[in-house]
Amino acid sequence: MRLRPFRALVIVMALVACASPHAQPQTAVPDFEMPELWQEPTDLLERDLYYGPGGQSLAPPQTGGTFQFVAFKTSGTNPGYDVKDSAGRPWSVKLGIEAQPEVTVSRILWAMGYHQPPNYFVHEFNLTGTDAGLKTISRFRADMDRYKAGDDWDWHDNPFKNTKQFRGLIVAQLILNNWDLKQANNRIYEAADPSVSPKRIYMVRDVGSSLGHSKQSPFFKLLGTPGAQGSKNDLEDFEAQGFIKKVDGDDVSFDYRGLHQPIVDMVTVPDVIWACEQMAKIPDTHWQAAFRAGAYPDDVAERYIRKIKEKIAQGLALRATTTR
Repeated sequence: MRLRPFRALVIVMALVACASPHAQPQTAVPDFEMPELWQEPTDLLERDLYYGPGGQSLAPPQTGGTFQFVAFKTSGTNPGYDVKDSAGRPWSVKLGIEAQPEVTVSRILWAMGYHQPPNYFVHEFNLTGTDAGLKTISRFRADMDRYKAGDDWDWHDNPFKNTKQFRGLIVAQLILNNWDLKQANNRIYEAADPSVSPKRIYMVRDVGSSLGHSKQSPFFKLLGTPGAQGSKNDLEDFEAQGFIKKVDGDDVSFDYRGLHQPIVDMVTVPDVIWACEQMAKIPDTHWQAAFRAGAYPDDVAERYIRKIKEKIAQGLALRATTTR
């Protein structure tokens, strides 16, 4: 069948446009699809950053609780357990230095609108069964009622890569100095019931390598190994590290040195502004509650919050350099 000249011309032009190296880039995921990653926290003022998304009713005792051993924790570098409480609810327990920052940083991400699991700081608890005894300084994380944890997700290959919400999540990690941006710390949760919406949610779940500094030793960086990427839960280190070093157009250079530079390099000036605007909405009482949730003394929390707000102000100042 012969094509009419005009119709043939239209088809040829369409094929050339598709093949052209200057064809339009893939459209960014629109905001209405963001509930899988980020949702506007319209109830921010009502959110309880002390108890977090799990609420007070789910919280385990901070002291004196008894939990049954199920298994040793097998992932990550910190020791811990899978346990059950007296009602049979399973908990993932992480012991040690990451317990405090993980709870606090999780609360801050939740206040920004990012999904987070129920987790709590526990001062001490009694473990029965294998490895029985009194255990101290731990993070307790519960399963979600409406979602089940599934596979991890990749910083470099995900449905949100071209969005400000995704890149704003990276900015949040830089502000809070979470340097452990490996894929295994990201988790997709699948809806347990067909009526639940969204059908899946994406989160950065293990955020305990935060609130120190994120400057890898040049020796390890040269070797390309993950050793000594930074410190954790160290106030002096956190206060000593800067945020933005240089801006060139929409390109931003951060005070960061580590294995995950390609992730950091995704961020642009508008992303920094957007993330800092979200953080700037968090009231002082919420900041204080987030640090109390991690069992930080008031004077320590005040210094952390002051430094975080300095970084937020630096990011907001970029509004004068762009029309967005």
